Amino acid sequence: MKLPILALIGAAIVLQAGCVTGRRSISLPISTHAVSSATRGQVYIASVTDNRHFENKPSDPSIPSIDGDVTKLSALEKDRMIGRQRNTWGKAMGDIGLKDDDSVTKRVRLLVEEGLRRKGYGISLDPKAPVAAAVSVDEFWGWGTPGFWALTFEAKIQCTISVTTARGAQKSIVKGYGINHGQVAKDANWQEAFDPAFEDFITSFGAQWDTLVPGPGNVDGARR
Repeated sequence: MKLPILALIGAAIVLQAGCVTGRRSISLPISTHAVSSATRGQVYIASVTDNRHFENKPSDPSIPSIDGDVTKLSALEKDRMIGRQRNTWGKAMGDIGLKDDDSVTKRVRLLVEEGLRRKGYGISLDPKAPVAAAVSVDEFWGWGTPGFWALTFEAKIQCTISVTTARGAQKSIVKGYGINHGQVAKDANWQEAFDPAFEDFITSFGAQWDTLVPGPGNVDGARR
């Protein structure tokens, strides 16, 4: 009777293992919705900065870390890191990053742009636009938790949005969370954790934006 049990355990380990060493580079596309033309004004996105805090060997896998010393991580490398791989026993292994031509700040800018479009705003390249927004990326991370038969993949995003209008400057925090269950630590399972986190973030962004810039059509002419 022991052999079948050992075989099941071995199968579970093989299913969950995947590639957990080295660095895995993945793509995180952002779903866009068809929207009507901008009717509520134009918004200039002044900046998107990566202000995430990384730690060496954190006890909580949701805290960003790398396979190495975070003090030696350049700003460019940090901006690409989005998660850590873990083996069957939960030990942190290789890194998960975006492709070489992508970054966390680029992904967040696209999320904010999509959120604005869904609210009926256009994206302006003019710093003198009626509304300016600055974004601080405080969290953007994915992690896996091993189970006997499956892995749980989670992703969380948190940004501080600072908006300046003729009324002055205001701030709000926007969050997103996603979860996915799979048997192998493959790219698609990571993507399927970030996908709902992206949608949750965009929905939260829309609600928070109304508190920052309340009322339809109030953007035009806000700066004179």
